[in-house]
Amino acid sequence: MSSPQTPTPQAAPAWEAPAGAPYPGYTSPIPVVRTHLGHAVASEWTKIKSVRSTMWTLGVFVLLVVGIGLLTGGVVASSDSALSSEDNPLSLGFFGLLLGSICVITLGVLTTASEYGTGMIRTTMTACPTRGRVLVAKAIVFFLVAFTVTLVSAALVAVVQVAMLEGSGGREPSGGEWFKATAGVSLYLALLGLLSLLIGSIVRHSAGAITIMIGAVLAPLVIALFMFTESLEKVRTALLEYSIPNQLSVFYANSLSRSGPSGWEPLWIMLGVTAVAFAGAWLLLDRRDV
Repeated sequence: MSSPQTPTPQAAPAWEAPAGAPYPGYTSPIPVVRTHLGHAVASEWTKIKSVRSTMWTLGVFVLLVVGIGLLTGGVVASSDSALSSEDNPLSLGFFGLLLGSICVITLGVLTTASEYGTGMIRTTMTACPTRGRVLVAKAIVFFLVAFTVTLVSAALVAVVQVAMLEGSGGREPSGGEWFKATAGVSLYLALLGLLSLLIGSIVRHSAGAITIMIGAVLAPLVIALFMFTESLEKVRTALLEYSIPNQLSVFYANSLSRSGPSGWEPLWIMLGVTAVAFAGAWLLLDRRDV
């Protein structure tokens, strides 16, 4: 009795890649799309709206700006001392924005530095190897978010304060003063937050970068207040004139000093400092490992 013969295995047919295929031997079923800045912006927008730190910092910012602004307006409106004919009612919004700037600084730092703390930056750079594109996308998303939230909050406070102080003796703000106290101050704070983002990218440590930025905001003014020696008068004046609180007050036509930046000069100063920091962050991002 003959035993059944084992069938001889057939050789697999040779597969040839189609003509012009980028990878011979394999064709991806997933469409290949060339990435661009828009994809990086969409990714960063998803990140910033998904984390709790954004909601907390922006929520506290709105609470400080609106709460302190309305409280200040209510106190002045109910006080016996009326505003003088030279006082600008919009200047009362300065106090809330000065404290709220700490929230903008914190969020700016966390936008970049927190990814280094958690290790998420490795995933980000793997998904988008063009590091400069990641930095630009973060800057665009954060700047637009900070500017929009600040503009809405500052405009709300300005409108309510002017209505509350109507008839208290203060003059009616001009169109230019309205623009500076809303759009102008919002651009300045958004640039301050963007500078914080860049410092966070350079330092790569959340606590360290926040400390540096808060020191940059408060230290010059505090140091100037304790310089009583006449030989340090020029240093004291310079620190006072170019401190961030003084530059912020210029947008409300209520400068803390009689000289120094005026008009739109604080915005150009902040823009120049931010541009230098951006160049430094760009170079370091390309030269250092993540």
